[in-house]
Amino acid sequence: MMEQKRELSLEKELEIRFSEVDMMNVVWHGNYPLYLEDAREAFGAEYGLSYKRYIDELIMAPIVDMRISYKRPLRFGMKPTIRITYRPSDAAKIIFDYVIYDKQSGEQYLSASTVQVFMDMNYQLMWYAPEFYLEWKKLMGV
Repeated sequence: MMEQKRELSLEKELEIRFSEVDMMNVVWHGNYPLYLEDAREAFGAEYGLSYKRYIDELIMAPIVDMRISYKRPLRFGMKPTIRITYRPSDAAKIIFDYVIYDKQSGEQYLSASTVQVFMDMNYQLMWYAPEFYLEWKKLMGV
């Protein structure tokens, strides 16, 4: 019998500010990665995988792949929800999936994913996941 993996996800409300929209009153496409970053920071704080933890472990985790699918525009004053979900992988990488949507209507504005790899402080790619990350995965049941 296969062991069931735990799903780790978190939701956070966003507030679309005037400074984030362009002259068409829609969020400028370059601001969406910042929303993904906000979600990763909230996820890290909730589940013990914060950027401070990486720094304390002398590890960097740069994004090497980011995919964004824009569905509908976000506009000034909206308060959509972003959901971030950790996608387990046996590889030495961290994968997250994201959805930005309206909680009331269920309308989806964006779906996205990011992939991060591990590097040491000399900017050398780590082919194997660091020990602290393996311990975290075991603790989280993923």
